[in-house]
Amino acid sequence: MPHDIRLIAVDMDGTLLDGDGKVPAGLWDLLPRLAARDVSFVPASGRQLAALRREFGAAADGMTFIAENGAYVVREGVEVASDVFAPDEVERVILRLRALIAQGYDLGVVLCGKRSAYIERADAAFRANAEAYYAALETVDDLLAVDDDVLKVAVYDFAIAEHSVGPALDDLTDTLRVVVSARHWVDIMQPGVDKGTALRRLQDALGVAPAQTAAFGDYLNDLEMMDAADWSFAMDNAHPEVVARARHRAPSHLDHGVITTIEALFPESGPKG
Repeated sequence: MPHDIRLIAVDMDGTLLDGDGKVPAGLWDLLPRLAARDVSFVPASGRQLAALRREFGAAADGMTFIAENGAYVVREGVEVASDVFAPDEVERVILRLRALIAQGYDLGVVLCGKRSAYIERADAAFRANAEAYYAALETVDDLLAVDDDVLKVAVYDFAIAEHSVGPALDDLTDTLRVVVSARHWVDIMQPGVDKGTALRRLQDALGVAPAQTAAFGDYLNDLEMMDAADWSFAMDNAHPEVVARARHRAPSHLDHGVITTIEALFPESGPKG
């Protein structure tokens, strides 16, 4: 397929990561090949920056990341863009979630700051789910007492989020963005924050057009990212809405679909030209 792709944005869970939740081994050989062709490979995830850096280890220092579902964009350690909550907005969200918990919703709340993520609930079941996505994680007595720039409030629902806490938070959507980001997770962010907006900001910073951008995703928080890339790929395991939105299909994450598709797009091992 003829193309001039210069930027590849890739969701993590259900997209890049394999069935064990690991980065496929084939990516480590692919990253320097893409760099030699001046192609930026950008993980775009609901995970925090520290968690993304943990996944990519030594390669992370030279990489660009779209973290916190688009609320935080960092390139080679330098912030490109961020969207933070005002203190009164944080209070409104936390009090609303505490009210739902009092009503019987089985929820764990993660306050996502630039320095760290913070939790009040510390039982093993919730903490295990939080630690999978937040490498920098602190347990505090009161989320409202946290002193950090808040990028996002993430909610883990032990029920199915799309049918449980997601609809229950409709009252917040007058001033905030509420998105179901995974089977059990809902993210609450500033208006206009999503992976698509973040990708467009990065395109502007890099001087890259949508026609030079590829994006891979599988879930509802990837929808806007599909719109920002002419080369948009829904994984074979993707949510039906993502399949409808994307222009192309890629094999399942269980079959390393991101790797095989990029290999097909960039078959040569040397630099372009």
